Amino acid sequence: MKLLLVEDNHSLNKDIQEYLIENGFTVETAFNLLEASEKLSVYKYDALIIDIGLPDGSGLELIKQAKKDKINSAILILTAKDKLEDKLEGLNLGADDYMTKPFHKAELNARLRSILRRNLFDRDNKIAAGEIEIDLITAEVKIKSKDIILTKKEFDLLLYFIHNKNRVLTKESIAEHLWGDHADQSDNFDFIYNHIKNLRKKITNAGGKNYITAMYGMGYKFTIK
Repeated sequence: MKLLLVEDNHSLNKDIQEYLIENGFTVETAFNLLEASEKLSVYKYDALIIDIGLPDGSGLELIKQAKKDKINSAILILTAKDKLEDKLEGLNLGADDYMTKPFHKAELNARLRSILRRNLFDRDNKIAAGEIEIDLITAEVKIKSKDIILTKKEFDLLLYFIHNKNRVLTKESIAEHLWGDHADQSDNFDFIYNHIKNLRKKITNAGGKNYITAMYGMGYKFTIK
């Protein structure tokens, strides 16, 4: 997942960037509105983290640019504690969520992953695929109304499969989605097989169908007829 972090406080910018990289994201940074606008016009990002109070203008202008250019990145805005009007305007412009400074980085990570999951499915909070029901807010997964417990990687893998249902996904694309730039540090993709095997087993043990098919020499396909 590739992010653009727009924050003019250099210390906070670096702190957030390092934390998100440790949690598997690819993070580019900008320190002002002009720099952020230029990057947004050239590169594609899965999510934008935008500080409203920038030295050369309001971060709200970046949201307007994104919507005008039909950029479908998830958007999380950062605001000062006493700026309620900025929060409301940001949400009205199309931001998915906001956080008030100061905040805990763990909460930032959780909220970011939540809006990214919703953004994959046109911002719906609940999705269904065959017998599988998923609540994207609570991260609960049910098979025929029965709860199944997935690890974080299994949950992300399931969402990626459902988002790309009936398409062949290469091992490389799965690894890049789950591990970002860290994926190319592995000599092979045996870990992909193990995650898929465990996910398939949990689904079928709960009474679900075997949706995941290995395509020899190509990758995997999640099939829903």
